[in-house]
This record gives sequence, C-alpha cells and structure tokens, in this order.
Amino acid sequence: MGSISVVLADSHDIVRNGLRAVLASEPDIRVVAEAEDTAAAVRAAAMHRPDLIVTDFDAAAVRELLRSVPGGRVLVFTLAEDDDSIYQAIHAGARGYLLKSAQAAEIVRAVRGVAAGEAIFGEGVAQRVTQLLTAPAQRAEEAFPELTRRERQVLDLIADGRSNSAIARQLQLAPKTVSNHISAIFTKLRAADRAEAIARARDAGIGTRPRHLTSVTG
Repeated sequence: MGSISVVLADSHDIVRNGLRAVLASEPDIRVVAEAEDTAAAVRAAAMHRPDLIVTDFDAAAVRELLRSVPGGRVLVFTLAEDDDSIYQAIHAGARGYLLKSAQAAEIVRAVRGVAAGEAIFGEGVAQRVTQLLTAPAQRAEEAFPELTRRERQVLDLIADGRSNSAIARQLQLAPKTVSNHISAIFTKLRAADRAEAIARARDAGIGTRPRHLTSVTG
C-alpha cells in the first residue's frame, strides 16, 4: 500500500486512466478514488481524506475540495495555461499547477512534492507564477509610494475583499494592528472609507487579477 493517497478528479475517463496508469507503477502512491465532476470529487475527498487531490476542475471546485478536506492539498493538472486560470487556481489554494503536456516523471515528482507540502509548478508555468504573485506588490509600490510595505500588503488584501480578521490571520498580526494599518491607509490615501480605498486600489490593478496580463493561448 502506498503512503501517498490520491483522488483523481477529471471529467475525462482517458485522463483519469492515464494518470492512474502512471501513478500505479509507483510503490509509494495509491489512487483511492476517482471522480468525474466536482460533487463526486467533494464526496470522495470527504470520505477518503486523501493526501492529495489531482484535478482539472476550476478555482471554485478547488475551494470546495479544500473545504471538504481541511489541510488537504490540490494539484491542478490541466490544459489551461492562461494567466487568469493560473492566478485563480493558486488564489483558490492549489499548491501545484501542471500542464497535461507533462511527462510521466514530472507528474510523479509533482504528486510527491505537493503531497509533501511543496509548491510545484510545471515547465512553462513557474516563471509566470512568480510574475503573477509579485505583480500586486510592485503595482502597489508604484501607485502608492506613501504606504509602507506592510500597509501595501494590507491594502492588497482589503481590495481582494478580505475581512480584518482574515487579514490578521494571513499576515499573522493582531486584529488591533490590522485596524491601525487600515486607519493609516485611509489617512495616507485620503480615503473616506473602506469602499473608497478599495476603489482606488482596484483602479490601480491591485486586489484583482493583473489587468495588463493577457492569455498566452491567444
């Protein structure tokens, strides 16, 4: 019995069959269930509590799967290589993103890596992930140089719709500290309230998918 339990979630039988065949040859990996839609994947994940879910489903499905298995890990295995799909999957909590053009060895490595807690991104994806994740901070610094680094982080999360408590958890800050940062942001931006601060941030492309990015698939 393998030590890494995996649920395969893909709407295409041929993809699931191919993945199962690749993983079956590895003594430390076992496929415990398969699913052809999100509802079935959520049920399988809740029942088996796998170490890893490999899926081609969208960001909303990734969120549902992670809610069904708190602390679980998701590897997205997909044909979609556009910036929006990558950004949304990572933002939803996926720990890996692999294109279906990947070779068997790369798939196995990604399964082991993500199951072990690593962030794994396939060839052609990793560099764009770095650009996507660093872009908000760069834009915030350019648009609002009067803010401190921490204030820019808080503004990005506010503009992404996060509550004060969620920001506190993500940045590992006391709620009072977050409130102080938000007050400072309002003052420096001369924003009357949270809505105005969010509007100004989003106008600068902060808190949403970078607006200047376009699909690499044309």
